[in-house]
Amino acid sequence: MPEPEIRELRYFCAVAEELNITRAAERLGIAQPPLSRAIRQLERRLGVALFDRTVHRLTLTRAGETLVEEASVVLGALDSAVRRTRRAGLPGARLVVTAKPGVATESLRRVRERSRTDPDAPELRVVVSGFGEQADMVRDGRADVAIAGCFDGHGLDTELLWTEPRVAALAAGHGLAVRDVLGTADLAGEPAPRWSGRAVLDHDFWLGNPDRPADGPLVRDIAQLLEVIALGQAAALVPASLAARNVRPDVTYRPVRDAAPYRTLALWPAGARSPWITWFVRTARESTG
Repeated sequence: MPEPEIRELRYFCAVAEELNITRAAERLGIAQPPLSRAIRQLERRLGVALFDRTVHRLTLTRAGETLVEEASVVLGALDSAVRRTRRAGLPGARLVVTAKPGVATESLRRVRERSRTDPDAPELRVVVSGFGEQADMVRDGRADVAIAGCFDGHGLDTELLWTEPRVAALAAGHGLAVRDVLGTADLAGEPAPRWSGRAVLDHDFWLGNPDRPADGPLVRDIAQLLEVIALGQAAALVPASLAARNVRPDVTYRPVRDAAPYRTLALWPAGARSPWITWFVRTARESTG
């Protein structure tokens, strides 16, 4: 029996997400009968049942759950390849770079200045992305390279660009705010922020304690993070550069003597050998400082 077709995998993923043939057919813009036939054809190709079917509902079998994970990787890689191939076919050398606001603004400004005078430089397009989006944008082909500090490195190559101290961000009236220097042990009892719309970050990132869960309020961006800190609802370790850009009377920043430094890295698809990525990483590293 031939291997599954890409179309069948896309159909399967839609049904697996909806767990309803009618809704999946509407989402795909096809009729229900051909979708049902395609799913059964896929099951015959693989020789396993992907769904447990009852009169009123569908549920994934263990084989179906496995295929959801594997097919998502395959389809993501295909979509990424299509985006990058189309971009490579455009006239001239283009590189799409992404970073979250503030984390690399000065470095990117310097890289863009270099690109205007360097005949070997690609045309740069900088996309400002949200917290935690950078790695996914590189993996799915929306960006060629990213600058980020905390991310899931699956499927990515990386290179360290720079490090900087992390400081404790506390409400101005917090009991620890009267101290000149803190240790990570001082933050052990503080609530740590939780981030919406993404996997939980390494707990050490926020409080320097990998054993403490993130149990504070849910936040979506740096502005919201600083608000909950100002209200005394959370404390966090943040990069010193973030503290310098966000001076406010209701938030106090204190050095933390044993906090691991904040690391900012360039990331790009694992195995990519683009000379434009090499140029960008080298130039970003040289432009640090």
